[in-house]
Amino acid sequence: MDDVRSALAQPDPLALLLIASTILAMFDRHEGAFGGSRPVGPSQPELMESFFGVEILETSALLAVIAALQDDDLLRVRIRRELTRRSHPLPDWLTHLMSADAYRTAELVHVLRDGDNVLVGVRLHGGHQLTAVVYIDHNMGTVVKDAFVLDQPIASVLTRFEEIAADDPDTTIDDLPAADARARVTQAITLGAIIVPPFETDTWPACRPLVEWILRSLPTGGQGYATPEWDEPRLQRIADGFLASTFGKGFRDRENADLVDLVLRFGSEHGLADPLRWSPTAVEIFLGDWVPRRVIAPAGQLAKMPGVLRAFIRFAHRERGLRPALTTQTIAAVDEHEAQYQRTIRSTQPGGPAEMLTALSALAGGLVPGDSWELRIIADLATTVGGDLALNSLTADPLPDEPFDQSGIAPDILPAVLEILAVSDEAAVTLFDVEFRTATRRLLAVVALGNPEIFRRGSRADWTAAALGWIVAKANRLFNQDQGNGMQVKDYMTHFGLKGSPSQRAVAMLRAGGFPPETGWVNLGAPVFLTSGRRAAIIAQRDRLTQRLADG
Repeated sequence: MDDVRSALAQPDPLALLLIASTILAMFDRHEGAFGGSRPVGPSQPELMESFFGVEILETSALLAVIAALQDDDLLRVRIRRELTRRSHPLPDWLTHLMSADAYRTAELVHVLRDGDNVLVGVRLHGGHQLTAVVYIDHNMGTVVKDAFVLDQPIASVLTRFEEIAADDPDTTIDDLPAADARARVTQAITLGAIIVPPFETDTWPACRPLVEWILRSLPTGGQGYATPEWDEPRLQRIADGFLASTFGKGFRDRENADLVDLVLRFGSEHGLADPLRWSPTAVEIFLGDWVPRRVIAPAGQLAKMPGVLRAFIRFAHRERGLRPALTTQTIAAVDEHEAQYQRTIRSTQPGGPAEMLTALSALAGGLVPGDSWELRIIADLATTVGGDLALNSLTADPLPDEPFDQSGIAPDILPAVLEILAVSDEAAVTLFDVEFRTATRRLLAVVALGNPEIFRRGSRADWTAAALGWIVAKANRLFNQDQGNGMQVKDYMTHFGLKGSPSQRAVAMLRAGGFPPETGWVNLGAPVFLTSGRRAAIIAQRDRLTQRLADG
């Protein structure tokens, strides 16, 4: 209350707005999804009751801000009735908070597209102005990584950014259609909210309710971030172009061509899915994490990857018309990370590709001797179900037969979503069971909420439904390549009357849902998508490994 009193004494509204925003942010709207547990402590309604029960100026001010920032209409009406009954004098800007006008939107974009800054300027009653600055990180899955709100007009903030970017010809600052700004930031907030652990800074997610309130002043109907879907023929054309160029002259043998395929696979699934737009950060992720953790191949072959990557970056940057200085910086990142990469791929420690070949026997049921691998496999199991706590408390209870939850899905895409649902439901029950249907329904809801744009592109319902079920089947290890008695992918696709693999469509859906866009080893990171059979297998493996560790 001392902080609220101090904020009320300030001529600018921002301090009080941030206090209320921080209070609301403590009650994350995503807690308890699919029956998950909430942290111990007072609920938001209990806290609101305490504000209603203590009639002082400070609680009246907080209630007035909360009425605007949150989107519960019933609570808003109740607060207004309470404030009408009270007689506390509130600042004029506060009593007119709902009339705020978000009047200008802009974005800062670097040509390599590691991330974008979206700015929204808002004008309050009495002439007060605020600017929300939201950083959206594409390398991490197009999510809000940081945001803050300034008590300055957006024109002043943009002037400062322009001064900073004056010597950077690769950064552009442009106005952004207001509806697109709302769609992009909302999309990135939604995707970021399902990351575990979430991104946290000194100002984020504390300012999230304030940012979302500002966004609600913008028009709807805009375009979010759209990631292209790359099919095999398109990727092969890029590979052929590279290998036919002077840059690819020394890499035309089969072994190097396989490495080029890996480069293209990463590029088409990472960031904004542009395999020709490589940045130093993308290089770091690729060499420092993606290849060592995802690719199983002899170290001698993987050792050639930095050379292939340098040549491909030169080719790709030329194709995109990027400045040579950017190419030099990106090549320098390969040089910087190569030594550690070469050590990692030859490492005898868990996680190196050399040991992953041996580890396949552990994943198939035969354990590799040694505590290190046991601990690593337990850690992988924890990642599969959402963490150590989830792994320790995992049960094999069947998934319930529950209806599709369409709450929050944009009305304009609902017909397309329901058409996909009908195809998906039929295939789930025919090919698998009711548990599988529940898992696909849950996944479809998450994808539709995460990125409505992929349902506005007119994609065929059968391909989308096939990709949806393919993801769930891969996550539950139901295909033949994952376990000996599973279903063949070609037989699965035949049920839909389709040929080929839905993996490229699946990548788009994984991205939309905020999941790792990896199709080789699909991991949805939560038991709510896993059937009882899959969870029972995880529990059995967990218990075997734990017992081995206990036995020494």
